[in-house]
Amino acid sequence: MDSFMLAAIEQARLGQAEGGIPIGSVLVYQDEIIGRGHNRRIQRGSTILHGEMDALENAGRQPASVYRECTIYTTLSPCSMCSGAILLYGIPAVVIGENQTFTGEEELLKSRGVNVTVLQNLECIRLMKEFIAANPGLWNEDIGEG
Repeated sequence: MDSFMLAAIEQARLGQAEGGIPIGSVLVYQDEIIGRGHNRRIQRGSTILHGEMDALENAGRQPASVYRECTIYTTLSPCSMCSGAILLYGIPAVVIGENQTFTGEEELLKSRGVNVTVLQNLECIRLMKEFIAANPGLWNEDIGEG
């Protein structure tokens, strides 16, 4: 398996160990991880710290030229907010661990020229299915349905 997706999965596990939602992400520039993050909405009482947003935040301010050469890896299909950030910063590629438990704005990303790859990684699917089964209220709150 791709080492960058493994790093995103490790972030998801870290979030789960902290009592949060197991979604992780890494931002990659020139084959190096420049930002790592995981969903910290529960841990920080945040409305915006999804995995992708946390990875972008932890990458720090970057010039537009850097974002235009990045790939963001995420264990789950990105929601509207995270997809908007991907578009805003001109990130050209997204690698998604799975979209069986939640299909975000993949069609929007594709329509705007983003290269979207979905792996259907079994570990990503397992992490989310187990979390959703054990915490349906938290999951519904996170995706705006609760």
